[in-house]
Amino acid sequence: MTTAALRLGTRRSALALAQSEQIADRLRDAGQQVEIVTITTEGDTNRGSLATIGGTGVFAAALRAALLAGEVDLAVHSLKDLPVAPEPGLTVAGIPVREDARDVLVARDGLTLGELPAGSVVGTGSPRRAAQLAALGLGHEVRDIRGNIDTRIGYVHAGQCDGVILARAGLVRTNRADDATEIIDPLQILPAPGQGALAVECRSDRPALIELIATLDDADTRAAVTAERALLGALEAGCSAPVGALAEVVEDVDGQLEISLRGFVGSTDATVDIRRSRVGPYADPERIGHELAEVFLSDGAAEALPPPNRPPATSASTNPARPDSFPEAEQ
Repeated sequence: MTTAALRLGTRRSALALAQSEQIADRLRDAGQQVEIVTITTEGDTNRGSLATIGGTGVFAAALRAALLAGEVDLAVHSLKDLPVAPEPGLTVAGIPVREDARDVLVARDGLTLGELPAGSVVGTGSPRRAAQLAALGLGHEVRDIRGNIDTRIGYVHAGQCDGVILARAGLVRTNRADDATEIIDPLQILPAPGQGALAVECRSDRPALIELIATLDDADTRAAVTAERALLGALEAGCSAPVGALAEVVEDVDGQLEISLRGFVGSTDATVDIRRSRVGPYADPERIGHELAEVFLSDGAAEALPPPNRPPATSASTNPARPDSFPEAEQ
């Protein structure tokens, strides 16, 4: 494409750097020089709870500003941290093959969620996870936490939490998958829309660069996350709202590809716990997400959703387990 090195913008956390290096290596394999440029985002400097600062876009805005200003050529995001609405002037040109979308538990003594006794403290900064934990009715106390992967796992080692819930993708990408004591079945806790997927974004006026990044794209992953994010968008819920979704590519009885989409909307006090699903054509994942959102809204899901642009309430403690910890995206 060009002999000049591409400047790849990323957050500076260990996880973000690991994700970006994966993308950089694939571009290098294609013969392109790549330079990593680290950028500090609001989510890195604001030490408040994700639920109170508003999760939507706090990890993406600075990267997008750098793209638009021409300070970097492309940026790598955790897709679940991107607002659903497209950013004018930018294009998500590549969504590579998704890592495992499921959540995991890292708990003391190798325990699972079902083995942790009532009253155990489970740490998470995600209202989605808190709501689904409450719906399980296991009697756990949810504590609001922030911090990078090492910090959050450290809460367990230090005895400040009996367990913490993280995205398995983050552990895999930082070579810590063996720290998980349980891979949580989505029947118990559905992941965030787009969880486990990466988004590679660039300016819309760079057709040659768009074409290069598009070689990283995986059609099945893009179809699945498009359905999940369409559900989120139609519910008018931000990426920190108590909404879970997981879409999978399946075959119908005639061998034709379809999208199977499962969703959750709930409240952290377990007064709302709605799970619904929809199957639809592979070629129109947005429609599947919109149709499932209509089902949710007709069944009362709006009671659990905050008005647009207002962060959701959480039943978790407002005091993080370690308020001096360095914040990082909820993984």
